[in-house]
Parts: sequence; C-alpha cells; structure tokens
Amino acid sequence: MTSKLTLRIDKTLVAKAKQEAKRRGKSVSGMVADYFAVLGEEAHPADTLPPITASLFGVLKTAFVSGTDYRRRLKDKYL
Repeated sequence: MTSKLTLRIDKTLVAKAKQEAKRRGKSVSGMVADYFAVLGEEAHPADTLPPITASLFGVLKTAFVSGTDYRRRLKDKYL
C-alpha cells in the first residue's frame, strides 16, 4: 500500500533531485522511498558478509596508520 507524502523543499534541491532521478532511471518518489527503506539499517551487517570477510570485520578498529606512514608505504611501493 502506498501513501502520499508532501515535502517542502527548496526549488533548487527539487531540480537536483529530478536530475538525479532521471540519471538513475527512477522517480524522485522512488529514490525517497529507497532512502527511507534503509534508514536504521547497519551499513555492513556482518551476518550478510562472506564468511572470510565476516571473520575479518572490525579487526583493525584499534589500528592507527598516520598519514606519514601511509605516504611512505605508497612511495616504497610505487617508486
């Protein structure tokens, strides 16, 4: 069952939404419905990931790599 929803949005945002909807081949209503459908969902629920990926999920939460270390690694790898 669908229901009508009225939103008050700046004209420029409406124009951008219509352009994006056209680019995606969807309606603005469809994009809004898709957005509302994913609200509150976890970004990458571990139970839907492949087993190997799920086992590694969150392993590096406490790891820190500085920008200097990262740039040094890239320089060593590519130069």
